[in-house]
Amino acid sequence: MPQAVAGPEIERLIQLLARMPGLGPRSARRAALQLIKKRDTLLGPLADAMRVAAERIVVCRDCGNVDTSDPCTICRDAARDPTTLVVVEDVSDLWALERSGAVQARYHVLGGVLSPLDGVRPEHLNLASLVERASNPAVTEIILALNATVDGQTTAHYVTESLGHLGLTVTKLAHGVPVGGELDYLDEGTLSAAIRSRTAF
Repeated sequence: MPQAVAGPEIERLIQLLARMPGLGPRSARRAALQLIKKRDTLLGPLADAMRVAAERIVVCRDCGNVDTSDPCTICRDAARDPTTLVVVEDVSDLWALERSGAVQARYHVLGGVLSPLDGVRPEHLNLASLVERASNPAVTEIILALNATVDGQTTAHYVTESLGHLGLTVTKLAHGVPVGGELDYLDEGTLSAAIRSRTAF
């Protein structure tokens, strides 16, 4: 059994960092050491920022985004297109779409996808509030920006059926060849989706 090389406070820091996605025990040790080396310029400010975030972060009651205000910054943005709702699985997907700058619409975070194997049923997701928001006469289109997994596509079908009575246009993200992609490096599923979703040139 390896011997501890630091006090319990440092070991706890390493253990907590190791819980972060993408950080294993070795990466967590390197990150902790970097934080310790730069106590004044990195560790102290980071600890303050985390404390403030823990105190102030809330979940937006309208869309499910996380922010320090409720409604969130996106929901309060008057420049957003009120006719379109982009449905995403998680806040990370919302942030990814925002980074792309591809859409200036409003969002709705489901908080997961349907997964019978994991026991995730419709009542576990923010589906009722989606139907309520989509019932607003101003909304004309729902964009399903869900992952191209079996659970993601099952959820997309369920959402489409749940909104069927509203007469809205329901669209989904295109699937296929990524920009800059080479056919030789793509998997068969991606190529099949690209052929099925082909468009006029």
